Amino acid sequence: MSNLTASNLTLAYDNACIIDGMSLTIPNGKITALVGPNGCGKSTLLRGISRLLKPSGGTVLLDGQDVWKMPTKALAQQLGILPQGPTAPEGLTVHELVAQGRYPHQSWLQQWSAEDERITLEALHITSIAEFADRPIDTLSGGQRQRAWIAMTLAQDSDLILLDEPTTFLDLAYQIDVLDLLHQLNVERGKTIVMVLHDLNHACRYADYLIAVRGGQIAAHGGPSEVVTETLVQEVFGVECRIIPDPVTGTPLVVPVGRRKASPIPNVEPMNGRLKVAAY
Repeated sequence: MSNLTASNLTLAYDNACIIDGMSLTIPNGKITALVGPNGCGKSTLLRGISRLLKPSGGTVLLDGQDVWKMPTKALAQQLGILPQGPTAPEGLTVHELVAQGRYPHQSWLQQWSAEDERITLEALHITSIAEFADRPIDTLSGGQRQRAWIAMTLAQDSDLILLDEPTTFLDLAYQIDVLDLLHQLNVERGKTIVMVLHDLNHACRYADYLIAVRGGQIAAHGGPSEVVTETLVQEVFGVECRIIPDPVTGTPLVVPVGRRKASPIPNVEPMNGRLKVAAY
């Protein structure tokens, strides 16, 4: 497995510091979720540790090597990144998209091989989109497209997979579908997965390790039960809540209090074979 760490990492856009001197270690063979409010630096952090954004300070190390000093193909063989809202050229088929994941393994001397085709087809089957292999990407539903992009990343055959908000713009059924797939890749394939998630309850249910980010700093890190407390949700997200056990998984379930307080349940009495709501 590949070891990914950041030390004293500082990331900025146009001299505006977003991540300030952050150090972290990504647990091997686990699912890690980066959580926090909008604008806290989650996506910036993911871009920084995946070499999409050059740091203005600090280092990111993959197996002890500075990622910015590694050859691009060598890095891509160990680390796959799926950014938020990826786009594909018009008319590109699902098979052609997934096959692009094999690019880091190509060379002038070795072009497309039987092994490349085998891994591409395997990625299509694992993500349950083999039946759409010959269809253009833009004809698929949102959930199917996201599976295709994950299949492309999987075809890279890297130990590490980083995803920026993989469930954004998907309805609930597709969100669960994608998260179940990522969990399957972790359990059955041993992939180390790092993803930015907005939904705290999804993060608690699917991640082994959480990194809560606030104002460019790590506010808390650890297992879901350690990190997600009523105090932390109030301090990091500014939301009053109650934490109860998830009835399905037993992981923390965040129930926001909000401004709408619980209303009294009206008295219901039978009346002439029908139900009548009694006056208060």
